Amino acid sequence: MPSRETEVLRLMALGLANKEIAARLVISEGTVKLHLHRIYSKLQASGRVQAIRAVERMGLLGKREDD
Repeated sequence: MPSRETEVLRLMALGLANKEIAARLVISEGTVKLHLHRIYSKLQASGRVQAIRAVERMGLLGKREDD
C-alpha cells in the first residue's frame, strides 16, 4: 500500500474524521475520500470498521498503545 494510503489508514484507525485527516495531512477531503476508496477496494472492505479489522488481522498498523 502506498505510504499516503498508509498514513490515511493510520489516522482513520485513530478515529479521525475525513476532515481531520485532511487537515492533518494538508490535503483536501476529496483526496482523503479517494485514498479511502482505494484502501477499501484493496482490502475488500465496505467501510472503516472492516478496513481497520482487516489491517489489524494482517498486523499492518502495528501494536496499538491501548493493547
